[in-house]
Amino acid sequence: MSQRVVITGLGAVTPIGIGVGQFWKAALEGRSGISAIRSFDDLPLDAYRSRVAGQIHDFTPAQHLDGPHVDRVDRYAQFALVAAKEALADSGLRIERENPHRIGTIVGAGMGGMVMGEREITQLYRSQRPNRVHPNFIPTITLNSASGIIAMAHGAKGPNLTISTACSSSAHAIGQALIAIRTGQADMVITAGADASITPLVFAGFCSLRALSTNFNETPEKASRPFDRTRDGFVMGEGAGALILESLPHAKKRKARIYAEVAGYAATSEAYHMVIPREDGVEVATTMALALRDAKVRPAQVDYVNAHATSTPIGDAVEVKALRHLFKSRADRILINATKSMIGHTLGAAGALGGVACALALDTGQIHPTLNYDDPDPACALPGISTQVQERPITIALLNAFGFGSNNAAVVFKKYSR
Repeated sequence: MSQRVVITGLGAVTPIGIGVGQFWKAALEGRSGISAIRSFDDLPLDAYRSRVAGQIHDFTPAQHLDGPHVDRVDRYAQFALVAAKEALADSGLRIERENPHRIGTIVGAGMGGMVMGEREITQLYRSQRPNRVHPNFIPTITLNSASGIIAMAHGAKGPNLTISTACSSSAHAIGQALIAIRTGQADMVITAGADASITPLVFAGFCSLRALSTNFNETPEKASRPFDRTRDGFVMGEGAGALILESLPHAKKRKARIYAEVAGYAATSEAYHMVIPREDGVEVATTMALALRDAKVRPAQVDYVNAHATSTPIGDAVEVKALRHLFKSRADRILINATKSMIGHTLGAAGALGGVACALALDTGQIHPTLNYDDPDPACALPGISTQVQERPITIALLNAFGFGSNNAAVVFKKYSR
């Protein structure tokens, strides 16, 4: 029989607050973290079709980190380090008392070290001096730099993996951490997701893809509007989320506080299109169904869905089709929210931050509101979506995350019971 896996620590770095306490308070109050982009160095902002993002303002690494981690890692890895540090502290784990080879690190990242990457390539072409490229350029920009530096910072010598499946990266990281513990590869896993890609090139690329919101440049807080009739694309965000996953026997042995149980996971590929989901929603519904089956949970038992809900015209409608396909009439009774309405789409961090929201919802019975759901799109309208906090005892929560490259992930969380 596979081990039960629980969440014993949480961490968050978001546009609405650094630290889980600040994040959750702002989320329940319905605050928006979307703001106008100040500048991209000497690039004129009026050349960008979209000019808003979920930015983390006034982040000072030295306030949260010490030693070489302050200056020698990219912004996305700094976010990951801060979130992981908080989650470990929250868990009460004393790593020095543990077998370090039984502690894993699994991180989801969509883009990697883009801040340093863009800076160095720009300087190289301007200076024409390849001998002046930063000596830590390669280890800093690699996608596994965050997982590596987290493991080194805390002495975790178990499985050290990076999952990169675009927007579903850290949902897959949670799922792979679940598998690692279930199969006995680790007793606990530091699980995280991070991205910091509000950079001139990446932002320009998403603008060229015509994926971003452009109609709310003068009212940034209105730009991210999942399920609303006037949604016109997603809003880029940045940040990190972290969860400490632990085998139940290990957590009970050290009398850890338990937020929730991670009960099931599914990963599928639509094998359809690099960017657009299948419009009938069947593959998304299949992913959710497989995750529920893995958790030994029936669709009729699900109380809450933290939706992928990026605020794109096609994506939101497809997800609702999938929910109706799987849950049938129960889709009208499930509570649903979209964390991205407040913080934007944090790419590789999205699944982890959605997981934090699921754990807190199970722990507190509170579902944070969905912002800007002012004029529900008939193709997306479900009674469980609300602009207000919803309070109800929740037993089963489902996290959805879908990524470019036809990647789908779903994770099932349960309220912890002995």
